[in-house]
Amino acid sequence: MKLHKDNAEIWVPDGTPVDKALARTTHMGISAHQDDIEIMAMEGVLKAFGQPDLWFTGVVVTDGAGSDRIGIYKDYTNEEMCAIRRIEQKKAAFVGEYSAIALLDHSSKEVRDSANNKPVEDLAALVDACSPEVVYMHNLADKHPTHIATALRTIKAIRSLPKDKRPKKVYGCEVWRDLDWMIDDDKKPMVLDSHENIATSLVGLFDSQVIGGKRYDLATIGRRRAHATYFESHKADNHTMINFGMNLTPLIEDDSLDITEYVLGFIKRFSDEVEGNLKKLA
Repeated sequence: MKLHKDNAEIWVPDGTPVDKALARTTHMGISAHQDDIEIMAMEGVLKAFGQPDLWFTGVVVTDGAGSDRIGIYKDYTNEEMCAIRRIEQKKAAFVGEYSAIALLDHSSKEVRDSANNKPVEDLAALVDACSPEVVYMHNLADKHPTHIATALRTIKAIRSLPKDKRPKKVYGCEVWRDLDWMIDDDKKPMVLDSHENIATSLVGLFDSQVIGGKRYDLATIGRRRAHATYFESHKADNHTMINFGMNLTPLIEDDSLDITEYVLGFIKRFSDEVEGNLKKLA
């Protein structure tokens, strides 16, 4: 497969030829940055982990330059940070037994440029080659501009494919804004009880981010545990860790749906629930 960037790479942990590794994919995570997949798409990773007939493939769209850095990483150049983050992502792919990890190497600026179709073309080629049943991507209410841009490019890429080549399900996932605010009927709970040790270690492998300034390892597990407990107010906990997803499947089933209006619908239903409760109990 020919990708646009010279430094783009598709790496297969178990050495299977790339075309076969992509073709066996059943679950796919598409993220802006290294470590986003391990934070947001753990349902797909764990569903495939140790299963001979299920495989998870990850796609990281940007090069990872510009992240904050302290400690042993404080003097790293952007080029050095890109290199170490690429290594960390490969470590996670190996430990998580991914089918493949695609590193597209676009800059964040390039991804945020809606006139630049190269990231879209790369993503379309990968989704076409993988034909995943489920795609996990950034949620469209995320507060990170590059995450939103990556999500929009992902939808555009999937919409460019014939209907029979599109995934059956697409979920927007939690990184820089969780989805606890959505009404319960809109939430897609992703149960992450199994292999807690693997789920925890995958985020911890990104040392340049964790020790480099952000305790994503603790925060990610904390959010999952909090969701599991606070999801239901009048029942004992049924699970130990949960992520929430935003169902974006209608956007790739019906190309005429307006993306902005679709996302605002989640906010409107939340607003209506809050307003209704206040008026009812006033």
